[in-house]
Amino acid sequence: MSKIRVLVVDDSVVTRKLVSDALAADPLVEVVGVAGNGRIALRMLTQVNPDAVILDVEMPGMDGLAALAELRKTHPKLPVIMFSTLTDRGAAATLEALAKGANDYVTKPANAGSLAAAIQHVQDQLLPRIKLFCRGRDGATGLLAARQESSTNRALGTNRTPRKVSVIGIGCSTGGPNALADLLAALPLDLPVPILITQHMPPTFTRLLAEGLTVQTGFPVIETTDDDRLEPGVVYVAPGDHHLTVAPTANGVVVKLNQQPAENGCRPAVDVMFRSLAQTFGAGTLGVVLTGMGKDGLRGAERIVEAGGTVLAQDEATSVVWGMPGFVANAGLARQVLPLLELPDAITKLVTGGRPATALSIGGA
Repeated sequence: MSKIRVLVVDDSVVTRKLVSDALAADPLVEVVGVAGNGRIALRMLTQVNPDAVILDVEMPGMDGLAALAELRKTHPKLPVIMFSTLTDRGAAATLEALAKGANDYVTKPANAGSLAAAIQHVQDQLLPRIKLFCRGRDGATGLLAARQESSTNRALGTNRTPRKVSVIGIGCSTGGPNALADLLAALPLDLPVPILITQHMPPTFTRLLAEGLTVQTGFPVIETTDDDRLEPGVVYVAPGDHHLTVAPTANGVVVKLNQQPAENGCRPAVDVMFRSLAQTFGAGTLGVVLTGMGKDGLRGAERIVEAGGTVLAQDEATSVVWGMPGFVANAGLARQVLPLLELPDAITKLVTGGRPATALSIGGA
């Protein structure tokens, strides 16, 4: 069984050693080279022929963004995982890298407490992604469950007439920022319901994601805070390290954030948001599951369907990773499994009943 060949690019000698040692502990992975900046890494590509590249964002000489742009000219399909700090600058550059073709990102260990904890962080975050993106190569082991029968023939509730939508909840992970930008940009700005988003991201990243989506889509997108009242046409992004839930009050439905334990290894978790929306809005809940690794959103989608609501899922062909939507689709929970660019029309029709968005108010029929 051939090993997955990895090139590690970082200007810090300590970080290169940390990542190399962490990856070397896995028998399926081999670090075939290390480089101190993007320019050196580009020269090494043909020499070491990696299956994946771990690329630091901020480096002297040639940084990760510049290296990524050059790499994509000659290696458009080579998996690239950005290795980022939790700073504003690092987060902004990472989001830009994702928009320019990086497959995913991992944050560098911060306040790990010990070398062993730092190595464990790298192993937990990097190894699953490396194996996932290299799963098609000979000898590599993928993470996704074996394909079940076609989800389009197993959808639950397909014959049930959808109820009027009162709220939209969107869950995503790997590939989510770009998918969210494309999806929201194609929705009518006068959509008469609030939109809540749980994207697996740490603090700082979620704030910058919201700011970027506002510019890209025209919607008012905010990193939500406790007690924000839900308003039609406003997009609320769960802040990193906080679960997003909602609660009815005398003045309307408001956001309630918490730091309860992670679910599915995630905080924020899609399951938490979906459960809360189903409990509060019942059959008026529309859950949308976009590209992402793992199965977060599966149990929450079950709650939405049990409450009489509707679930849509992104299809495999347009997903960066068909994990989250794949589990929902294969469980028969999705009313429709659609390409990303067909989801906006489906969402709009479910919200408006086929009428223009301006024909409805948030409480109207």
